[in-house]
Amino acid sequence: MWSSIAEIGRDPITGGYRRFAWTEADLRMREWFSGECASRGLDLIEDRMSNQWAWWGDPDGSAAGGVVTGSHLDSVPDGGAFDGPLGVVSAFAALDLLRERGRAPGRPLGIVNFGDEEGARFGLACVGSRLSAGELSREQAHALRDGEGLTLPRAMERAGHDPDAIGPDPERLARIGAFVELHIEQGRALESAVGVASAIWPHGRWRFDFHGEANHAGTTRLEDRRDPMLAYAGTVLAARAEARDRGALATFGKVAVEPNGVNAIPSLVRGWLDSRAADEDTLAAVVAGIERAAVARGREEGVEVRVSRESRTPVVEFAHGLRDRIAGLLGGAPLLPTGAGHDAGVLSASVPTAMLYVRNPTGVSHSPAEFAEEDDCVAGVSALADVLEGLACQ
Repeated sequence: MWSSIAEIGRDPITGGYRRFAWTEADLRMREWFSGECASRGLDLIEDRMSNQWAWWGDPDGSAAGGVVTGSHLDSVPDGGAFDGPLGVVSAFAALDLLRERGRAPGRPLGIVNFGDEEGARFGLACVGSRLSAGELSREQAHALRDGEGLTLPRAMERAGHDPDAIGPDPERLARIGAFVELHIEQGRALESAVGVASAIWPHGRWRFDFHGEANHAGTTRLEDRRDPMLAYAGTVLAARAEARDRGALATFGKVAVEPNGVNAIPSLVRGWLDSRAADEDTLAAVVAGIERAAVARGREEGVEVRVSRESRTPVVEFAHGLRDRIAGLLGGAPLLPTGAGHDAGVLSASVPTAMLYVRNPTGVSHSPAEFAEEDDCVAGVSALADVLEGLACQ
C-alpha cells in the first residue's frame, strides 16, 4: 500500500508532497482509498462533505455504535509522507491483521478518510471533520476561498462532487461509538515505538493585515515611508519573544505582500499567525501580547494594523476512560500531549476519541524529512489492531 501512493502529489524537486484539497493529487488519493475498500469488500459511503467512510459491518444496525479508525490523505505544502497517510494505510493493514487472526468484529468497524485536514488550500484546518461535527456551518464553508479566489463549493464542483450537500452530519456521528486515529509523532518525545495521546493543546490561526503606503523604493526617503514590512518584521520578532517567555509556540509561516515588487515599498503585508499553548489562558496572553506589539510597531511606522481570528480550537482532553483503556490494551503505553491539531480533536466533543502515535526519530514534521522506521510503523499497525480487537471484537 505504501509504495502505491509514494509518488502521488510528490514534487520531483523538493521531494515533498502537495496533495491539496480537491486537486488532481487529492482525487487520486481518494481513488486509491476507494480501491483499497473494494479489494476488501468494504462498504464505501461518502458523507455531505465527501469524507470517505468504509465499513466492515452495518453501522445502522448497531446499538453500541461502530468503532472507527483512519486519518487524512491531504498534505501541507511540501509535506512529508507520513502525516495523515500513515493513519489510513495502518487502518487498512490493521483490518487485514484482524482477519489474519480470525477475528470478526462484534460491532461495525469503519475506516475514514477526512477531507482537507491540513487546510493548505483554503486556510482552515480540519474542514471535513469540522463540517461533520457542526463546528463549521454551511455558510462559513461556502465563504472559504483559495489563493486564486476560487470558493470551496466551486472547487468541489470542478472535482465532480456536489457542493450543495455541504453541511453538518450529526446522524452519521451518532453511529460512532469510538474513533481512534493513528498518527506519526510530531515531535521527539517517544522512547517506545507507540504512545497514546493525552491531550491536544489549544491553538488557532490569526491574520494580521499591515496597511501602509506604496511608493518607489529608489526615490522615497526612509523618514517619509509608511512601510508595512517593517511593522510586520517587528511583529514576527515579538511573536518569538512572547512565545518564549510564556513557554508557548507562535509562528508566522505564511505571508502575502502587495504589490510584491522588488523596487516597490509595499502597500499591504498580510501575515498569518499560528499559536499554541498548554492552556487557554497562556494562549490568550500570547496572542494579545503579539497584537499589542503589532499595533505599537504599526504606530511607529505610520501603518494601520488589523487582526482577525480565522480559527480557534480549545484544549482537547481525550476521553480518559477510552484513553486509559487503550493504554491498558497496549500494556501501559506512555501518554503524551501534543501541540498539533487533528480530526480526532475536532470530533472529541461529539464522539469518544483517542489517538495513537508512532515514534518519529527525527522529530521533524510538515517537511520531506518527516520519517518513521518501518519496524515502528509495523508496531503501530499491531498496536492499532490490538486496540480495534479490544474495542470492536468483544
